[in-house]
Amino acid sequence: MTDKTCTLAQAIAAIAPGSTLAIGGLMLHRRPMAAVRELVRARIGGLTLLGATLGLEADLLVGAGLARRVRTCYFGLEAFGLAPMFTRAASEGALEIVEETETSIACGLRATLARVGFIASPAWVGTDFLRVRPDVRTIADPYTGETCVAFPAIMPDVALIHALEADPMGNAILGGNLAVDWELSLTARTVIVTAERVVPRLSAEADLLGQRVTHVVEAPHGAAPTSCYPLYPLDAEAIVAYVDACQSDRFQQYLSAWLET
Repeated sequence: MTDKTCTLAQAIAAIAPGSTLAIGGLMLHRRPMAAVRELVRARIGGLTLLGATLGLEADLLVGAGLARRVRTCYFGLEAFGLAPMFTRAASEGALEIVEETETSIACGLRATLARVGFIASPAWVGTDFLRVRPDVRTIADPYTGETCVAFPAIMPDVALIHALEADPMGNAILGGNLAVDWELSLTARTVIVTAERVVPRLSAEADLLGQRVTHVVEAPHGAAPTSCYPLYPLDAEAIVAYVDACQSDRFQQYLSAWLET
């Protein structure tokens, strides 16, 4: 198998402006912060941000003006409150928001995995989601005649995933909380894995297989200040400092300092 190791700058250069960018990790855990920092440095914009949840990493991209659309069922900072730059952009109408739920994202990814155009589910029937998502259609179950929602396939252009450990071929260990990273790695056209360390041979069974991984980058502490269990915890002070900077209209100063770290 091919050695896929490269620098972070080389990996991020594979992302084209306007891409749909799927972000691995969950809430404030195992977010690809080092990759996002390089993405901001490269000023690759017009992005659609996709994730089961989005948090600090995506808020930085929104604040930096690199996102034009968001697809997620949650965008926030957990106990630290709202994601400030997302909340501001959404309130000002500066960001397109595609309403999603866990079901719509899961079915969309599963449809891509199954190589079909949609996955049918009774979810959303009788809700207002169909009114705000006119692109999502209903169909009749051919066996029961009942109405189902046909959730369209989701195929990200790029997936950014942070791992505890990876080998040069892209096989990777994610730890206990896999989120939807396995699905993202199989549905995205380009898969960038950053890892706390890159080793010749993994120390445990792989959570991600390297066949679909295109770039492997060693990035120690690459999820900080989010957590990377069991290697290091969430840095609460750093997140409080970020929120304070945003609420004090000092986002640009914060961003400039963050890019220099």
